[in-house]
Amino acid sequence: MNVVVVGGGPGGLYAALLMKRRDPRAQITVIERHRPDDTFGWGVVLSDQTVANLRAADPQSADEIAAAMHRWDDIAIHFAERTMRSGGHGFSGIGRKKLLAILQQRCRALGVVLRFETELPPEAIESAIVAEQGDLVIVADGINSRLRERFASTYRPDIDLRRCRYIWLGTPKRFDAFTFAFKETPIGWFQAHAYQFDGDTSTFIVETPQEVWEQAGIADMSDGESIAFCESLFADVLGGEPLMSNAAHLRGSAQWIRFPRVTCAEWVHWLDTERGRIPLVLLGDSAHTAHFSIGSGSKLALEDAIALDVQLAAHAGDMSAALSRYQAERSVEVLKLQNAARNSTEWFEHVDRYATLAPEQFAYSLLTRSQRISHENLRVRDAAYVGAFERWFAQQSGMAVAPDNAAPPAIFTPFTVRGVTLPNRIVVSPMAQYSATNDGMPTDWHLVHLGARATGGAGLVMTEMTCVAPDARITPVCPGMWNDEQRDVWARIVRFVHEHTPAKIGLQLGHAGAKGATKTMWDGIDQPLEHGAWPLIAASELQYLDGISQTARAMTREDMLRVTGEFVQAAQRGVAAGFDWLELHFAHGYLMSGFLSPLTNHRTDAYGGDRAGRAKFPLEVFAAVRAVWPSDRPISVRISAHDWATGGNTDNDAVDIARLFRDAGADMIDVSAGQVVKRERPVYGRMWQTPFADRVRQEAGIATIAVGAITDADQANGIIASGRADLVAIGRPHLANPAWTLMEAAKYGYAGAVWPVQYLAGKSQLDRLIERERSMRAAAEGAPPTGELT
Repeated sequence: MNVVVVGGGPGGLYAALLMKRRDPRAQITVIERHRPDDTFGWGVVLSDQTVANLRAADPQSADEIAAAMHRWDDIAIHFAERTMRSGGHGFSGIGRKKLLAILQQRCRALGVVLRFETELPPEAIESAIVAEQGDLVIVADGINSRLRERFASTYRPDIDLRRCRYIWLGTPKRFDAFTFAFKETPIGWFQAHAYQFDGDTSTFIVETPQEVWEQAGIADMSDGESIAFCESLFADVLGGEPLMSNAAHLRGSAQWIRFPRVTCAEWVHWLDTERGRIPLVLLGDSAHTAHFSIGSGSKLALEDAIALDVQLAAHAGDMSAALSRYQAERSVEVLKLQNAARNSTEWFEHVDRYATLAPEQFAYSLLTRSQRISHENLRVRDAAYVGAFERWFAQQSGMAVAPDNAAPPAIFTPFTVRGVTLPNRIVVSPMAQYSATNDGMPTDWHLVHLGARATGGAGLVMTEMTCVAPDARITPVCPGMWNDEQRDVWARIVRFVHEHTPAKIGLQLGHAGAKGATKTMWDGIDQPLEHGAWPLIAASELQYLDGISQTARAMTREDMLRVTGEFVQAAQRGVAAGFDWLELHFAHGYLMSGFLSPLTNHRTDAYGGDRAGRAKFPLEVFAAVRAVWPSDRPISVRISAHDWATGGNTDNDAVDIARLFRDAGADMIDVSAGQVVKRERPVYGRMWQTPFADRVRQEAGIATIAVGAITDADQANGIIASGRADLVAIGRPHLANPAWTLMEAAKYGYAGAVWPVQYLAGKSQLDRLIERERSMRAAAEGAPPTGELT
C-alpha cells in the first residue's frame, strides 16, 4: 500500500512510522510545507496513559520520548496574592521540537520518506495522488487544514472561534509545577498557563478575553511591546526571567490568536481519480481540536494514529470498513474530551465570573472545571489538599470541626438562609406524584413519600407543584392549597417531618396555565383530558401541543388580580401549615413561565414585550406572596434558564431574570431549564443544567439550586464545593432510594448524619458491609490513572 501523509506534525509522523513498522513493504511518504525544525509552539504535555499507549504501539520511539520528558506532579495556582497547590496529577512535558526530532528520526530509520519544504496545493491534490501512486491519504495538516477546507462539503467542519486571545511564548524560568497565574487589570483579567518541558525552558501561554485584549491596545503593539507587556504583568511569577517568541512567521498582534474548536461530521472524503476512488482521512487537529487548557491536542493526534493503524490492520483489504471503524471509535473518545475541553475553555473565558470566589474555592473550581476530575478523584490524587479544603469549607458554613476530626464533605455541611438552617445541602426535588384525590386533597401517599425521604436524611424535602386553585392543576389528581381542608392535611405531613427528622420541608406553589387539564404521566403526558376538563388561561392565547391541546385564552387584568390573590391565599395557608420554605414554580411552561418566555408571551400591553414587561406579572405575584410569607422564612423561585428553542430565553436572559427576583426579595433561584415549548431541542448530558445554576449564582449574585441528571454524591460534592450552586436537588435517585442521603453519608463514613433511632440496627449492618467492600476494593485496585490537566 502507498500512503501519502499530508502534514509533518506529531500525529502525521506517528501514523507514518506505525504503518511502516507494521508493513515494511508499504511506501509511506510524509509531505510537510515547513522545514524539519520549524515549530510554532514550545512544549507538549502527555499523560502517563498516553505514554503507555505509545509504548504499546512502538516501544522504541516511546522510550526515547519518555527519556526526554520532564515530569512533575503539582498544580500551582497564583490568585489574589495567594499561591495554592495540589499534587498527584502526574504530568509530563516534552519540547515540541524534541518530539518532532524523535519521530522524524524513527520514521527515517524505518524507511518513511520525509519531504519538507514541499507545497501540496489543495487544488492539485488529485494529480499529486496520481503521481505518488497513493492508495490512502492521511490529512494531518493541522488546525487550519487546507484540505479540510477544500472538501468541506464532505467533512462538514464546524469551527467555533473562541472568545479569548492567547499568545504562545517560552521562558527560561523553570517551573516546579504546572502553573496557572491570574492577574486583574483595570480593564479585565489576564491568565497564564505555564509548565517546564525540558531542563532549561518552559511554555508560557498568556490569555485574555478579546474585549480585554482590544482595550489593552495590544492590537497596536509591536512584537517587543506585546511581549514586554506580558513580562511586566507576570513579573512576579516569572521571577525576572524574560519571555521569548518562536513565531517568526507572525508579526505584532498576529501572534495573539483565538482558539478554533473544530469538529467534523465526517472524517473521510473519497476522491475520484483515474486510479479509482482514493480516501482522504482526517487525523489530529484537522479533524478535531481540544483547547490547550487541558493539554490534550497532541495526545488526541497520537492516539488517532494508533487507532487508524489498528483498524487498517484489522480490516486489511477493506479500506472502507477500516476507515469507518476508525471514525466511529475515535469520534466517541474525541467527543468526551472535547466536552471536557469546552467546559475548561468556558471557565477560562469567564475568569471574572469566578474571581469573586474566595481563593480556596477559586482554586478548587479551577481544578474541577472540566468535570473530568471529580471531588473523589481529586481526593485520590491529593487527599491532604481535599481534606484541608473540606475543613475550610465546613468552617465557612459555620461548622466547628475539632482539630483531630476530618471535616465532612461539602454536601453534609449546613446551609442557612434567613432564619432557616438546613442540616445538609441535599434537596428532594419537587416531583409530581399524581396521587391526590380529584378535589386536590393530598393523601397518605404524600405523607409516606415526603416522610420517607425526610427520615432518609435529606436536608430539605419539597412538595410537588401544589396548585393554588382548581383550574391551576396540571391533572385532576394534582394536590392543591386552595382550602383549609387541604391545609390541614398538609399540616399533618409537616408535623411528621418536624417531629421525626431534622429535615426542613418546603411548599412549591404553581399554576399550570396552558399545560393544565391533562392526563397523568402514565396515561399520556401532556395529553388533554377527554372528560372533565376545565378552561385554561395563559399569558397569550396558546395551544401547548399544536392541534391537540386545549387552547388557553389570554389572561385579562381581572384574571391577573384573581390569580395573584390565589397565590397569596395559598401562601398564607402554607404559613399556617408550618412549612419552612416556599418555592414559586415559574418554570417549565406553566403560567408564570409562559409570561417570562418570548415564545409564549405575545402580549402588546404592559405585561408583554421586552424582558421587563414579560416579568412584570410574575414579579407582582412574587411581591404579593413575599408580603405575606414570614420574613424569617426563605422563598426560592424556579425558572427555566433556557427554552432550548430559537427565539426563546437563553442563559443570558436567565441571569437578568434572576437579578429581577433577587432585587424583589427572592433568596434563591432553583435553576431548571426547558419544557416551555414542545419544539424544544435540549442538550442532555451529565449534570446538564448545572452550568446554568453556576452562571446565575456568579453573575446574578444570588444563591442557586442545581438540578438535572445529578446522580451521585461525588457529583453533588463537586458542585457545592466549587461554588457552582448552594444546594443540589436530587430527583430520580430519591425515587429509587428514599434513604439516598443516609446511604451516601455511610459510604463516606460521615457520622454526623442523623438516622432514625428505629433504623440504627440497619445502619450498623450497612457500615460493616461498606467497610468490607472498601477493604476488598482496596486490595483489588492498583494506582489511579493520572496525568491529565482536566
